[in-house]
Amino acid sequence: MKTYLAPVNEIDRKWYVVDAEDKVLGRLASEIASRLRGKHKPTFSSFIDNGDFIVVTNAEKIRLTGNKLNDKKYYRHTGYVGGIKEMSAKELLTKNPTSLITIAVKGMLPKNKLGRAQLKKLKVYAGKDHPHAAQQPAALDI
Repeated sequence: MKTYLAPVNEIDRKWYVVDAEDKVLGRLASEIASRLRGKHKPTFSSFIDNGDFIVVTNAEKIRLTGNKLNDKKYYRHTGYVGGIKEMSAKELLTKNPTSLITIAVKGMLPKNKLGRAQLKKLKVYAGKDHPHAAQQPAALDI
């Protein structure tokens, strides 16, 4: 029996909109990462990008369990000696709420060209409005 591989021109990519209000960050991110990879489709292959587009709204109303809002730290480096910067999840949520979801999903995708291409299909917005109404995204309940 042969394994079916969907040709690139036959991949059907749909648009979904997810409301992140009162959703737990990790649970939401894992489901989004699975949808971006296309693991929910019967034509899934680990080396082909056949996932869907995901639009996340209300990123500023995401929820973290326990004391993670104060204890969880995000690090970045400026490139200079001793240039490591630290920010708590609460500070990041107030400063840039879209990056909180993007960082969580990015960590769950492959660390190669394929993962970077899949991450480009994720659109995150802090409020409830998004500019992708022309694509007619379907509501996805997670």
